[in-house]
Amino acid sequence: MSEHSFSDLLAVLVALLLATKLLGVLAQRLGQPAVVGELLAGIVLGGSVLGILDPADPILLSLAELGVLVLLFEIGLHTDIRSLMKVGNAALAVALVGVVLPFGLGYAVSIALGLPTIAAIVAGAALTATSIGISARTLSDLGQLESREGQIVLGAAVIDDVIGLVILSVVSGLVGGVALTLGGVATKSGIAVGFVVGAIVLGSAMVPPIFRFVGRIEASGTLGIAGLIFAFMMAWLASLAGSATIIGAFAAGLVLHNTPQRAEIEKATTALGHFFVPIFFATVGAAVELSTLADARALAIGGALIVVGVLGKMAAGYAPFWFKGDKTLIGVAMIPRGEVGLIFAQMGLATGALTSQLFSALALMVLVTTFIAPPLLAVLVNRRGKSPGDEPGTDLIIQHDRPGEGGIDDLVAGTARRSEGGDRPPAV
Repeated sequence: MSEHSFSDLLAVLVALLLATKLLGVLAQRLGQPAVVGELLAGIVLGGSVLGILDPADPILLSLAELGVLVLLFEIGLHTDIRSLMKVGNAALAVALVGVVLPFGLGYAVSIALGLPTIAAIVAGAALTATSIGISARTLSDLGQLESREGQIVLGAAVIDDVIGLVILSVVSGLVGGVALTLGGVATKSGIAVGFVVGAIVLGSAMVPPIFRFVGRIEASGTLGIAGLIFAFMMAWLASLAGSATIIGAFAAGLVLHNTPQRAEIEKATTALGHFFVPIFFATVGAAVELSTLADARALAIGGALIVVGVLGKMAAGYAPFWFKGDKTLIGVAMIPRGEVGLIFAQMGLATGALTSQLFSALALMVLVTTFIAPPLLAVLVNRRGKSPGDEPGTDLIIQHDRPGEGGIDDLVAGTARRSEGGDRPPAV
């Protein structure tokens, strides 16, 4: 990299970090999650307004990918797998309905609007996504990540990502002319699910002794670096196994959640997250092309996909009919498509399955669903006017180190003692 290009990168990072911080704080002052401000900062800095931030820049893309890995690792560190297991049935119901219904509605609407079959399949597939990064960050900002609703959303979003990987591989094959076989789908599904289960089972047995040994090394920052090495290694292994890197990072956090060294690992992760995570959200916002609003057909297709996309995920929130908590909050938290939906859209464009007009329509759906969820969640939480600990069946204490700053790093000290009831289907 030349000296000039490096200085340009520094200038972009200064603008990006300054804008995300200022607009993040402003969003919080207005009662919205900080992620809303960070996404808006990306729009302002992107090609539609100032043209400072290019979301396709390979260096920024790499930094953004590191940001989402750090974010998912943080989320995993704060997630008790036993809590996820307690809401497993509800999360599975939300995930399955949240994939099947949006895909069916998206495909039907696309065909009705005259789209070719392959393009309709790509559009339906893009609607199945749920951005675990945006949903989890927003719930964390609002103090809801460790509530039962938050745990259901987290579990469902992880399942959605695993299913999404399978759908993406199948759709990629269809677009490329590869014949669809039951064996191929089963193989992809087995790899994705097997990696998550294997990582948690093997990691829980092998990793704690390693970190006990590392903890005895008296050198500043050793545990934090060891934790990040483990997270990045798991992300790399997930990629080699044909799964998503974010699944590997999340699994690494889950494994380290119960280790005594978690607090020190969190310090390093939080410090790194302050730099990398805003880059991720800003690049998502910078992908907004406001000019797409000038194309009437793209706007019509995008509008139809937005409607069915929102309705499909909202309905998914009500899938676990036995759950007595806030189903509307679950449904709204599942709405954002974020970077996952954009991956589907970009794949369709790159393979020729989508025209630039149809890509704009899908991008519009992704961006609108991404932007509307955080403020809607804030309204729902503020309307309830109570903490997660007031939910039936929970006794949750969340301590904030820096009140008013928000973010996952504020969710460092939390303990939860949940009852076994309320989140399982009734006995038959």
